[in-house]
Amino acid sequence: MLLKKLWTAALILLGLLLSPIAVSANGPLVSVDWLKAQLGQADLRILDASPASLHRQAHIPGAMPADLFSAGLMDAPPDRVEKKLRAWGIQPGDRVVVVDQGGDWMAPKLLWDLLSYGLPADRLFLLDGGMAQWRLQGGALSSEPTPAPPAGSIAIKAFDDSVRVRLPEFLAATGDPRRNVMLEALQPSYYFGGAAFFNRAGHVPHATLMPSEDFFQADKRFKPADEIRRMLRHQGIGPDQQVLSYCGGGGAAAVPYFALRFIAGHDKVRLFQESQRGWLEDPRELPVWTYAKPELLRDADWVKAFASPMLKAFGLSKVSVVDLRPAEQYAQGHVPTALNLPAAQFAVADGTLAERLGQAGLERSHEAVLVGNGGLTPELALAWLRLEQLGQHRVSVLLDGPEAWAERGFELARPGQRPVQPRPYAPAPSGAAPTGLFPPVYVAAGRQAPDRAPGQAGAAPLIHLPYTQLLDVDGRPKPAKEIWKLLEKAGVPRYAQIRLFAERPGEAAVNFLLLRLMGFSDLQLLTP
Repeated sequence: MLLKKLWTAALILLGLLLSPIAVSANGPLVSVDWLKAQLGQADLRILDASPASLHRQAHIPGAMPADLFSAGLMDAPPDRVEKKLRAWGIQPGDRVVVVDQGGDWMAPKLLWDLLSYGLPADRLFLLDGGMAQWRLQGGALSSEPTPAPPAGSIAIKAFDDSVRVRLPEFLAATGDPRRNVMLEALQPSYYFGGAAFFNRAGHVPHATLMPSEDFFQADKRFKPADEIRRMLRHQGIGPDQQVLSYCGGGGAAAVPYFALRFIAGHDKVRLFQESQRGWLEDPRELPVWTYAKPELLRDADWVKAFASPMLKAFGLSKVSVVDLRPAEQYAQGHVPTALNLPAAQFAVADGTLAERLGQAGLERSHEAVLVGNGGLTPELALAWLRLEQLGQHRVSVLLDGPEAWAERGFELARPGQRPVQPRPYAPAPSGAAPTGLFPPVYVAAGRQAPDRAPGQAGAAPLIHLPYTQLLDVDGRPKPAKEIWKLLEKAGVPRYAQIRLFAERPGEAAVNFLLLRLMGFSDLQLLTP
């Protein structure tokens, strides 16, 4: 009998010792069933990051109130954090589960705070779906204040900078978007400049929009790892890139941090605690953008500077202006150094465009700035798209035509002032963004709503979004915040393979360019 009791006790002790290992196969994200099974164990601490009023209404028995707005952990000195954690009863080696209402940023932010103060990642857990799932699955609830636990003895020595990026490095990263992803976790209205927490609206340069809500399912649990990885690929985020998440004040940014590191397995991710607040407080007046890719639109001052005859003469300019007007209009006066390639040449799909570009003197390694009579016309947009497809290093548009150029007091040139130097033009398509990651959505850009799209099959959505709705009366793109409202109203999803079409391909090309301007990546132009 004694031997049987000793064996039973040993099995219970072994189960207690192994239980953290047995349930950590999914990393720190744990289920309601797991937490139910762990309640009452001596090494378990539950921290409720929900607002204090919600915690008082109902919480998991034994959960300590850890309201982020009153806990005071953000950038607090280690001794103050140590005092707070000891008041929560945390001992060295304890397992700490953080909870919020579900589908929120508060638990991920508290978990990141604990990580940043040196608590080991393998002892930190987050309840998937939070209190919403706990209630749904019949978890016990209490409205009684949790008794103060015996004081803990955990020691906090210093901040762990491996989980954080600070302003100097974050600023440098914005200048190298190939290797770094500045991931904004705010809603699109903030990203596109329709709303602002602080004195200026918009996002940091080259930021990628992935709101914290993107990472949750409708039931407030996190999306599965494969789905999150698919979202990252759709946004062009590769496993070798460093991801620096930010938001307005450092809270919502913890959601993509948690999802990427602990669910999707993206090792190179850090959080910019100061976020927009720190960026905008900097005395250097750091820039903010509202379009995702404003470099697609050039103004006259920029072109005058970087495509100037002097820079061209010394071989220092890597910018080629391409005038799309007919030859007779070009002869009356054009932007200095501009090449003449009438727009009609880009509409011909006979395979000779590259040869004609070379004969006109266009270098593929240059940025090609396209100019017409002013505004974003279907002809200009189609030429832009054709050059993109041929692999031109960079293609942008000058919305000011020669008339506006002259009104600025800038000089116009005449043909013959600069001889054309034909050069070889070897197409080198750079490869479009990956397609097929999300279901297709068809977008009609013409003035009349069609019954169906070319090749449309099944129940794929068809959206009518005339290109003229996205332009102002002068043919210029509307502000980003207005375009976003129109896209949202029309139902254009951010995660989709967007197939654009119109009876006139140039009209669909306008929407193509504008969606690229807004940061959409998986775009395809359909021919009628």
